[in-house]
Amino acid sequence: MKDLKHIFSYLKPYRRDLFLAIFLVFVECVFEMLIPLLMTDMVDIGVANHDIAFLLQQGGKMVLCAVLALVTGLLYARYAARAAYGFGAELRQAEYRRLQDYAFSNLDRFSTPSLVTRMTTDVTVMQNAVNAGLRPLVRSPVMLFMGIGLAFFLNPNLALVFVLTAPILGIILALIVHKVSPLYRRQQQAVDHVNGRLQESFTAIRAIKAFVRGSYETEQFSKVNDELTDASRDTFRHAVLNLPAFQAVMYTAIVLILWQGGKQMLVGGMLVGDLTAFLSYVLQVMNSLMMISNVFLLLTRSLASARRIREVLEEVPALTDAAAPVGSVPNGEIDFEDVSFQYVQGAQTYALSHVNLHIPAGATVGILGGTGAAKTTLVQLIPRLYDATLGTVRVGGHDVRDYDLGTLRDAVGIVLQKNVLFSGTIRDNLRWGDPDADDDTLWQACRMACADEFLSRMPDGLDTDLGQGGVNVSGGQKQRLCIARTLLKRPKVLIFDDSTSAVDTATEASIRRALSSLSDVTKIIIAQRVTSVMQADQIILLEDGRVHAVGTHDQLLRSDPIYQEIYASQMKGGQNDGQAL
Repeated sequence: MKDLKHIFSYLKPYRRDLFLAIFLVFVECVFEMLIPLLMTDMVDIGVANHDIAFLLQQGGKMVLCAVLALVTGLLYARYAARAAYGFGAELRQAEYRRLQDYAFSNLDRFSTPSLVTRMTTDVTVMQNAVNAGLRPLVRSPVMLFMGIGLAFFLNPNLALVFVLTAPILGIILALIVHKVSPLYRRQQQAVDHVNGRLQESFTAIRAIKAFVRGSYETEQFSKVNDELTDASRDTFRHAVLNLPAFQAVMYTAIVLILWQGGKQMLVGGMLVGDLTAFLSYVLQVMNSLMMISNVFLLLTRSLASARRIREVLEEVPALTDAAAPVGSVPNGEIDFEDVSFQYVQGAQTYALSHVNLHIPAGATVGILGGTGAAKTTLVQLIPRLYDATLGTVRVGGHDVRDYDLGTLRDAVGIVLQKNVLFSGTIRDNLRWGDPDADDDTLWQACRMACADEFLSRMPDGLDTDLGQGGVNVSGGQKQRLCIARTLLKRPKVLIFDDSTSAVDTATEASIRRALSSLSDVTKIIIAQRVTSVMQADQIILLEDGRVHAVGTHDQLLRSDPIYQEIYASQMKGGQNDGQAL
């Protein structure tokens, strides 16, 4: 219940609507409970005495109560909906804000499909718990206690039936809840798996069609779909047992009441109207018990979703600002001082081990290494996407942990290995680098990234719509747009994580020449091609997470066998050494 208490705290902005809804349900119950009392006198006095005026009077009161109950019910629906959907919006907003504070290491603990499910399906479950559960949650105890009280008022002996039947129903309900509770969590995890398969299939749809693997992917989706079907079937197979259990107890109670009530009527101990009203209260009480059982099942499912949402909200961001953060980055000087890093705390191996590097401000540095050499891991420590496990990373002479995170990341521009563009126009995407950039500034960045040559051929230029994820441009064009977007940040450190792999060598050379004019910017280039880094002031060769060698192209070509091997393998076929570039 602690999970539910924490999650329902997000209802605070809608407390007025919530309390109004609760009050209206209470008033509705009062009007409904008055109707059987009015009916008692109507039967025992009006019908027995053939008093038409009294019948009309009592009938009018019953109609008035029914109309007032209807009006309060409609008003309840309005306020409950405002509270429920506002609550859902608050939860989604809170989860999204928390996700924006996450470091990469936090995101590594959750799969993307699971986060999507937690922000959609799980929030919807909580939203429905308020919208569909508030009415029976308030109504059932009010109707239960008022019904039992009025039943005892009419006939205490018959009311003892409740003392016998209610505990039986309670025991059955407890057993059902105990069985169903873990099944709801399993069901939500199955939703995660379905979302994961859908996301992967839609993202890789071109590869699926290119390899004619549609049938295979359909089969894989069928597996997770069947998993969700089986989990849902198993869950609700147990959850619906409360209905036959309720009906069995209710009909048993009615039979006992009719039997005992009939005997009392024969000896004159009870009137027809009293028995009719008593049966009405029996149905009200039993219906209340049924609503309570449904509320328990709803809360049981909500508890599973609340735990999943709370895990997101209570995840502590791995990266936080210092108590008195440094507010500006003086220059692009970078130092790694005996840095080691592991993605999972306590892992047996380090992704980076004892890295010591000094990169002067304004230098151009190339990073080479085989797959798994931890090139990307190394540069991710500079803008503090991860924190070093051991050692210190400095930018501009300060430990990166001493900076305000926003300040540091504004000073470090990184063109990621996986180029990401967003739905909207080219202009919208470029302004991620500088929201206030005018057209001249945008075109200047595009010229440096060699993106102007294809933009000038597009009918709408900067206003060209990219489609979802940039599907309307090629891989090379996407890379150049991402470079232009990063240049607009005017960073002090510029990192290219294999971000020119999709462009031809001539275009790459043009981009390098343009970047060379940024003399005050430290440029770090991760590349697979030797020609991409031959002109660098310094080349860092990584091997298995360690710095194998550091030097210029000429120095490494003379002294390092691994660099010599890389150079020889890439320059076969009469390629020049790239000096002209």
